[in-house]
Amino acid sequence: MVGEFANKVVMVTGAVGAVGSTVVERFAAEGASLILFDHNQAKIDQAADQLRAAHTGIDVLGIAGDATDPESVERMMAAVELRFGRIDVLAHTIGGFAFGDPVYAMDLNTVDKMFALNVRPIYVLVGRVVKAMLDTNTAGKVAIILARAAIKGAANSSAYNASKAAAQSIMESLSLEVRDKGINVNGVLPSIIDTPANRASMEKADFSKWVTRDDIADAILFLSSDKAKSLHGVSLEVYGRA
Repeated sequence: MVGEFANKVVMVTGAVGAVGSTVVERFAAEGASLILFDHNQAKIDQAADQLRAAHTGIDVLGIAGDATDPESVERMMAAVELRFGRIDVLAHTIGGFAFGDPVYAMDLNTVDKMFALNVRPIYVLVGRVVKAMLDTNTAGKVAIILARAAIKGAANSSAYNASKAAAQSIMESLSLEVRDKGINVNGVLPSIIDTPANRASMEKADFSKWVTRDDIADAILFLSSDKAKSLHGVSLEVYGRA
């Protein structure tokens, strides 16, 4: 298949989610071989079958696992090595949001949940994929979905905002660690993404101001392309009008 990412092996985490599935489809349309990573094997298998039916000749590997668990990630990487031998692009879309109590209420359950979803996978999964890129001398591209919330705190969502700020800082540190080794690591900072879950939770909002899933996919494909070869540690703001 001819396309911008033909002959590239692309991993998408959160591959069956609202944003991840859009990113997957866009990479498939550009001819990439795909690794779909999420936590539900049945949904991954269904998505992989649909991709093969829609894109003749595409190579798809679907793997279920836990992005917070090093052993689960190692099993995934073993399957990837056996099938493809390398990863050229990682699009990391895993993350989560939750409101919480004020800081003084010490809502530690929400703190732990937000850091587990938004921070730990960058160390456990993203770090492991980057190590594989280094081990195989791959000039790889990594694009991580962050959030505008990383930039400034907000009342009753301190755990979420802090976790996104930490994720952004880790992305920047990782970029500095590998930029001289031929690997680009960058982030995408959306405002509110137009997803069914966000519409359900904010029914009275003006959805036309929100960022679409295609907007996010556009940003990720750009950062994953040779057009972004000079970008390192960038937080690409994708805010729409929200």
